[in-house]
Amino acid sequence: MEKTDLLIIGSGPAGLTAALYAARAGLKPILYQGTQPGGQLTTTTLVENYPGFVKGIQGPELMEVFQAQAEHFGADIRTGLVTAVDFTKSPHKVVVDDDKKLSARAIIISTGASAKWLGLASEKRLSGNGVSSCAICDGFFFKGQDVAVVGGGDSAAEEVLYLAKLCKKVTLLVRKDTLRASDIMQRRIKSLKNVTIMWNTEVQEVLGEQEVTGIKLVNNQTQKASELAIQGLFIAIGHHPNTNIFKDYLKLDNNGYIKTDPGTTKTNVPGVFAAGDVQDPVYRQAITAAGTGCMATLDAERFLG
Repeated sequence: MEKTDLLIIGSGPAGLTAALYAARAGLKPILYQGTQPGGQLTTTTLVENYPGFVKGIQGPELMEVFQAQAEHFGADIRTGLVTAVDFTKSPHKVVVDDDKKLSARAIIISTGASAKWLGLASEKRLSGNGVSSCAICDGFFFKGQDVAVVGGGDSAAEEVLYLAKLCKKVTLLVRKDTLRASDIMQRRIKSLKNVTIMWNTEVQEVLGEQEVTGIKLVNNQTQKASELAIQGLFIAIGHHPNTNIFKDYLKLDNNGYIKTDPGTTKTNVPGVFAAGDVQDPVYRQAITAAGTGCMATLDAERFLG
């Protein structure tokens, strides 16, 4: 069994920042990348809101820079998926790819959270080319254009409010005849003149070859089909944190996000820390993930002594 002082699980902005700080501190971290090396940013195109890049940078390129910097200082970044853990005693045990076993005195979990999608082939094909799950990330690209948001909860309402400031028209597509969003959020979006709500409506197909030009819709009550011309489609039906293998050991909130002590990255298990979207249901930005990656290494370094 391989032994290490610090193991990092996940390779998005949080994990790679943690690896950078740990490598520079001489902790010789091992990082396993998981099924999506680089995290969600590798599925995006131009990133304009990460500091330090005046004209923006492509998401995959940004993650390559993160990784190269961490490796430059000695981080051991490996291909592999952590498939099982045992946090019952220290050092903690993990299994990679159902085969390789490791023990670690400290572990940083940065496995992220994945956006929920509609499951359409056209949606997947146009992801990053008009289809997005983050208005704050991509809304700027649709300034003055017509867009649609899918969802009925507070997350969808927040997307609508953000996009309404930038876009010519925002159409909210709600699967039911009511919103799940809080009353105050409902009042806010209903008060906006450039926002239209379509009830009992589902997306059947995203139209466009190289970029989104519209969507095919169906009213699930009348079965009436229609088309809506838009340039951007934002899916806001929630996220699911990648925490399944940790649920028997770590305290999770009602939505499956790892609970950490306020102001820290500490979990309920000594020596286990969580950073990035896996413990952040609120902000979900690359910069906030990177910040908690830094915090996690500093917390782990103090723990290791």
